[in-house]
Amino acid sequence: MDPRQWTVVGAPSSAGAHTPGIERAPAALRAAGLLDLLGADAEDAGDVPGFRWRPDPSYPRGQNAGAVAAVASAVADRVAAAVRRGRAPLVLGGDCTVTVGLVAGCARAGLAPALVYVDGGPDLYTPVTRANGNLDAMGLAHMLGLPGTLPEVAGVGPEVPLLSPERVVVYGDSLPRGDHERELVAELGLAYVPADEVHADARAAARRARSVAEGAADRFVVHFDVDVLSFVDAPLADVPEPFGLSLGEAAATLAELAASPRFAGLSVTEINPDHLPDDELLPRFAGVLAAALTAG
Repeated sequence: MDPRQWTVVGAPSSAGAHTPGIERAPAALRAAGLLDLLGADAEDAGDVPGFRWRPDPSYPRGQNAGAVAAVASAVADRVAAAVRRGRAPLVLGGDCTVTVGLVAGCARAGLAPALVYVDGGPDLYTPVTRANGNLDAMGLAHMLGLPGTLPEVAGVGPEVPLLSPERVVVYGDSLPRGDHERELVAELGLAYVPADEVHADARAAARRARSVAEGAADRFVVHFDVDVLSFVDAPLADVPEPFGLSLGEAAATLAELAASPRFAGLSVTEINPDHLPDDELLPRFAGVLAAALTAG
């Protein structure tokens, strides 16, 4: 697979979010010129049917689960088609649960990828442990098949669980010691590259994550939630993160990961166009993203 031959899949869904807004991100990224920036070989596979968040009183602790599963399954279909053609999928969310579709699609195409999870939090909550009900805080938990996850979301791929712990690298968060999710990372034995390590040397941190992913599977994919970024440096995210990575650190991370011959695809999630302070930030982000992905 040539990771420079990108197939872009839009997933305009906020089904797993707290509120609407991020379903408009795929269109906004296209309007910012992302396809052209990726080069002549990039192709646009269009959008899967989307979903705009609405309250779900039928199950407040796991809201819109059916829509989350439907969107992820549709993403998986298009990802699988791209992978079978030897192309690298770039999934534009949408909320974090679209990454379930990225991993499931690779699995449907016969891969068993590792996952580098670049995020302001590792999304290891379940409906049992989080009352808010937003499934975008639970995506990795569902891919790992943790107790309390919902079968319709955990079962999007060809097997359950989609991932085993040794095939996961959690990257870039600033969670304090004693935090529920950080304790789960340790309990599950997930490889962990915290934000402090990235701040010290982003390239070295990404090389360590890449090495773990390459050692765990023949291919790996990357989940990139923009809430891993410092909101002061790059106010893109649906949920602001004051202690995140700089845009430069994120670019160095993605460039290092995408340069691997085992890199197989990427999801970009949680951009809320309503949070943009001006008309310049999203084109700048698109340029940084495309440069990182085409640097090899």
